[in-house]
Amino acid sequence: MSDDSTTPPSAPAPKPVKRSPLEKFSLSVRDAHTRFMTTGDVEALDLVVLAIVHDHQPMQVRAASPADLSNSAKLIGDLGFDSLALAEIVFFIEDLYQVSVSNEEIMAITTVGELRDFVRVKVAALLPSQT
Repeated sequence: MSDDSTTPPSAPAPKPVKRSPLEKFSLSVRDAHTRFMTTGDVEALDLVVLAIVHDHQPMQVRAASPADLSNSAKLIGDLGFDSLALAEIVFFIEDLYQVSVSNEEIMAITTVGELRDFVRVKVAALLPSQT
């Protein structure tokens, strides 16, 4: 019979680390996200939204950089998105900012500028209070 008292107790299992949806994005995008979340800087939010659009844009028509995305560019049409790809962008934003978006709201978004403005409104509640 062996003496189990010499066996060290099992270490508790590590808690799973929640990975950031922005993990694969550049440091400047992750910093912009942090800046928005801590200061409410909407220009930082815009940078994140443009980076998300650029990341999801089909390769065959992808803009050279997020900064090359015009506010008037049509998501479906000019930028090569279809309704499923547009929904994927919105799901990503929902996950990142913990907001809810209806199908009707998704279908009403047609341009990069409308998406940017829509996200600004949706995440307004996350802004630090300006008292």
